[in-house]
Amino acid sequence: MEEKIIQITAGRGPLECQWVVAKVLKVFLQEATQKGIDYTIVSREEGDANLTIKSVTVQLKGKELSAFLKSWLGTVCWVGKSTFRKFHQRSNWYIGVFVLDQLQHQPFSERDVQFQTTRSQGNGGQNVNKVNSAVRATHLPTGVSVFAQDSRSQLDNKKLALNRLKEKLAEIELQQLAEQAQSHWNNHTQVQRGNPTRTFNGSDFKSTYVEKSYKKERAAAKREVKLVD
Repeated sequence: MEEKIIQITAGRGPLECQWVVAKVLKVFLQEATQKGIDYTIVSREEGDANLTIKSVTVQLKGKELSAFLKSWLGTVCWVGKSTFRKFHQRSNWYIGVFVLDQLQHQPFSERDVQFQTTRSQGNGGQNVNKVNSAVRATHLPTGVSVFAQDSRSQLDNKKLALNRLKEKLAEIELQQLAEQAQSHWNNHTQVQRGNPTRTFNGSDFKSTYVEKSYKKERAAAKREVKLVD
């Protein structure tokens, strides 16, 4: 199982490029789903008009992910007339698809969690019960802490605290990814033009890309061999 984080960006391109990002994102996610690749939208920066996107960051997980991305990474071109500026002469619009550096992922282990028990508290500091049923869980490597007092059972509160701690750590990781993506976009001044990996045409956004697959040719060759035999 491979895991990668990619960014689709208009860079400093105009509104037309932001429109292309939104269109490309839709096609990209459709193809990823068809290939059995799971995705999570980590962050997206909306464009300057409806249905446009300046930049979007996607976390991908799946088999043969690198092979799938080969047909996407680099420059993507849309050939068409601007719908935002009727008399604009330009017809080629470029956006970029890039891989972002992976954050160092630290596997979660209960051995890294410190538990403290205390009495559950009600409104105004009144004790809910007289036993130490509430649980505070602290993730020692990061210092992140959560509290659970939903149940009168200390064991149940411990389980709740663990789940909340995992969720909070996951949220922090996603936030770090979003900040990295924003920093990358801010530093990316211009998408390289020329030699696109994909080209789309017209208002219907048809792709000229043809996936190189020899399955049909191999199947036909096998049938011919059987006929000869």
